[in-house]
Amino acid sequence: MSEHLPPEPEADNESQEHRLMPDAHDPLVAGRRARRVSVLEWGQRKLAWIGRLTRRQARFMLIMLGASWGVIYESFRAHSWRRTVRYEFVSTMNSIIRGGLVATLFAGVLTGLAAVSQVIYWLGLTGLAKMTGSILINVVVREIAPILVGVLLLGRNGMLSTTELGLLTIGGEIRSMQAVGVDPFLLLVMPRTLAFTVAGFTLGILFSFASLVTGYVMSRISGVITNPVWTFFDDVVTAMSGADYVVIPLKFITVGFVVGLGGCLTGLTATNTDTLRSLLPRGFSRGMLIVMVVSVLFSLEL
Repeated sequence: MSEHLPPEPEADNESQEHRLMPDAHDPLVAGRRARRVSVLEWGQRKLAWIGRLTRRQARFMLIMLGASWGVIYESFRAHSWRRTVRYEFVSTMNSIIRGGLVATLFAGVLTGLAAVSQVIYWLGLTGLAKMTGSILINVVVREIAPILVGVLLLGRNGMLSTTELGLLTIGGEIRSMQAVGVDPFLLLVMPRTLAFTVAGFTLGILFSFASLVTGYVMSRISGVITNPVWTFFDDVVTAMSGADYVVIPLKFITVGFVVGLGGCLTGLTATNTDTLRSLLPRGFSRGMLIVMVVSVLFSLEL
C-alpha cells in the first residue's frame, strides 16, 4: 500500500521559501549591497589618507627637531667647519642678505606707511601719544616684523634651498655624496641653516628700523608730530622692557633658523616620485606653518 502513496509536495515547499526570502540575484538588493560596499571603501580610503598625512607631518616635525639639535651641536665643533662648509655658509649668507636687502627695506617702508604712521596719527588724535612707543614695539617690531621677514626669507631663499636640495636628492647626487664619505648634513644643511639664522636677525633689524623711520617721516611731514627723530626713537627705546631686548632678537633668529632648516629638510626628504610641482607647494606650506607656529609660541610665552 505504501508504494501507491502520493509523493510529498517538495516543489510547493521550495516555492514558498522563495516567496518568503528575497532573491539573492535581485538587482535592487545587489545595488544596495554595492552602495554599502562603495561607501565603506570610500570611508576607508579617506581614513587611510588622513593617517598617511598625519604620519608624514609628524615624521617631518620629528626629523626637524632632531636636525635642530644636530645643527646646534655640530656648529660648536671645530672639526665641522671645514673649508667647504665655511664657503657654503659665507656664500649662502651673502646671497640671502644682499639679495633680500632691497625687498626687506621696501617691505619696511610699506609697513611704515601703512601701520606705523597710522598708529602715530590715531594715538595722537585720541590723546594717547604716550602709548606710541609701547604699541609700536609690541605690534610692529615684535609681531609684524618677524612674520614678514620670515615670509621674505621663505619666498626668496627658502624655496631656492628646497629646489636645489630636492633636485640633488631626486637625481641621486645626495646618495653619491654619502657613497664617497661626504655628509650632506654637514656640507649643506648646517651652513645653510646658520646662514639663514644670521640673515634673519640682520634683515629683521633693518626691517624694523626702516618701518619706524618711514612712519616718523610721514608723521612729521603731515604735522602729526613735531618732535625730533632722536626724541621719537628715545620714546620707542624707553618703551622696551628688559625682556624685549632678548625676545625680539631671539624671535628674528628663531624664524631664520626654522625657515632655513625647514627648506633644507623638505628638499632632502623628497622621494623619486616628487617633482617641482609637488615639492615647492609642500615646502612653502611647511615654511608658512613653521613661521606662524614660532610667532604664536613666542606670543603665548611672553
